[in-house]
Amino acid sequence: MANTLAADTITPQMLRFERNLAAPIETVWQYLVDPELRARWFMGGPTEPREGGKLGLTFAHQNLSDDEVPNPERYAKNEGKAWSETITRIEPPHLLAFTWDNGDAGDVTIELAEAGPGRTRLTLIHTRLRGAEDARNFGGGWGAHLDVLQKRLAGEHVANFWDLHAAAEARAARAVGL
Repeated sequence: MANTLAADTITPQMLRFERNLAAPIETVWQYLVDPELRARWFMGGPTEPREGGKLGLTFAHQNLSDDEVPNPERYAKNEGKAWSETITRIEPPHLLAFTWDNGDAGDVTIELAEAGPGRTRLTLIHTRLRGAEDARNFGGGWGAHLDVLQKRLAGEHVANFWDLHAAAEARAARAVGL
């Protein structure tokens, strides 16, 4: 996974992740807005791809690892939980922005740009975090989910999502001094 951690910024108020993905922009866009494809790297759920529409999210992290891996105890209680966030901006196939926890836990913007033939640069920015714990939590989540997306698009095996999550959470904790 070349360039996996390039340009990542983690502060108590904001996260910024940049990934160079091995797929054309239209394919990456489908992984953002198609619930079945989004479920392969993040969370799927009913989606209304329009400004003011809902971005459905269902916590089914049991399905993110290709190997048989149980959810850690602290996340097991969330398995199957479903909710939706509000899409605040959408510009296919370049930009998707939505609330998190109805805006109480910030706003997420995902931008896509051409990065050469058959490649896409994804930039994810999560703003208005509530402090270092949010940065550790969301930094671990986004870091791991983006690692899975990068592997899926490259046709690579995702042995254990939770190993990726633990490593990303440790990076985020170090970045904010936890």
